[in-house]
Amino acid sequence: MRRTLRFLHRGRIVELQDVGPTETVLDYLRLRAGLTGTKEGCGEGDCGACTVALGRLSGGRVVYKAVNSCILFLGQLDGAELVTVDDLAGDERLHPVQQALVEHHGSQCGFCTPGFVMSLFTLYHTEGLAPSRKTVTDWLAGNLCRCTGYRPIVDAAMESCFGAIDDAFSARARETEAILRDLDDGKGLALGEAERFFAAPASVDALATLCADHPDATIVAGATDVGLWVTKQLRDLSKIIWTGGVADFEAVDETPAGVLMGARATFADTHAAMARIDPDLGELWRRIGSRQVRNSGTVCGNIANGSPIGDSPPALIALGATLELRLGEEARTLPLESFFIDYGKQDRQPGEIVTGLYVPRLDPNQVFRAFKVSKRFDQDISSVLCAVRLTLADDRIVEARVAFGGMAATPKRAAKTEIALLGARPDAPGTWAAALRALADDFAPLSDMRASADYRREVARALLAKALVEMGGTPDERTRLTGTRARGGGIPDRGTSDAA
Repeated sequence: MRRTLRFLHRGRIVELQDVGPTETVLDYLRLRAGLTGTKEGCGEGDCGACTVALGRLSGGRVVYKAVNSCILFLGQLDGAELVTVDDLAGDERLHPVQQALVEHHGSQCGFCTPGFVMSLFTLYHTEGLAPSRKTVTDWLAGNLCRCTGYRPIVDAAMESCFGAIDDAFSARARETEAILRDLDDGKGLALGEAERFFAAPASVDALATLCADHPDATIVAGATDVGLWVTKQLRDLSKIIWTGGVADFEAVDETPAGVLMGARATFADTHAAMARIDPDLGELWRRIGSRQVRNSGTVCGNIANGSPIGDSPPALIALGATLELRLGEEARTLPLESFFIDYGKQDRQPGEIVTGLYVPRLDPNQVFRAFKVSKRFDQDISSVLCAVRLTLADDRIVEARVAFGGMAATPKRAAKTEIALLGARPDAPGTWAAALRALADDFAPLSDMRASADYRREVARALLAKALVEMGGTPDERTRLTGTRARGGGIPDRGTSDAA
């Protein structure tokens, strides 16, 4: 394995060996490189002030994505191009995005401005998007402004981000592509010593072996959760094993039967495939974190950390998803619902890694709904998440899978509710009234900062009823404020509405 971290910055290859396991990109920029344009705000990937762009090859060309540098470990830059706000202007000329923000008075105190600039830089370099204010506001949901107000920022984006791509980065795109191809040497990365290191094996076999040899190591995919262990909990993680060196882990394979995704497939990577399973999945995926978080955070990582309020597990459980794991040379699969044992406890042995996830498609006689309720519409974990898949025969329910997040110590199916639904007709509310009552026997939720127990119980009943009413034929224009399925909600990154 290679002992030197290598990434591209300002047209040259940066090589580093003295990299701590949890040193962040933000600390490297401000404390080591002296590039202080990138700001430190919340330190948890929420405010967007620290946003930078990473360029990686996709389909033979460089694709730029916005990420939060405050919770991104420096070792995760390996093989990528790093672009910061300090890199955009040249020859005494501002980048088109920067110039538009100046002309539209899009900055006052300026603290958040670098993050907005970098998010808009990635929008500027993304082709094929609908030129609408909805597209812009969706793109900027991970960037918060306290004093300027968003209107002039959106005006600047509308003027600068939907025309021809013509900047210094597009001019040297071929050169950048060649350098990134050279950096991809397939050797893997090992920084540090035996008891304190950052490692990124280049194959599944090497990854499984290293994790088995170091069962005390922290396995990281996107670091959108683990990064907060460092910045907020101040934990000293001495061994970091990053899955980002395994190219196959980024695969998203669609078949007529379902979708198979690798352990490094992000929410952004899987958005289109999940939206094609059902529009509500596309809407749910779009509301998971911010664009920066979705560009880094992985679906399998969201599962592996075992949060009872993780957004994806309830929907995936309702769909009957299957998890793939590996410990050393031994591989196994299990139903996703069986992975969650208790609060903070999963069916994963020390050193065992999640290698993939399989999500089946709906059969012609199956219907699905998923709804998320959170205190804040964007960038918030759910207070309650409800996902329902029903199998129908002669308009009656012959099989039901109903899963909730936020209602128990783990994402959990409502077993008694499912039984009560059998034989009911979605278009006849009187036949499923007993199922709504059964929810009280399935869950005894807690009160916390996100919601009270009583609120969770009432919302869970309301969401299940909403799903059944829609499945029974009531137009969702009557049940939703936004995000109606008839308008194709959930089609990825085209400025679609949110599920209400």
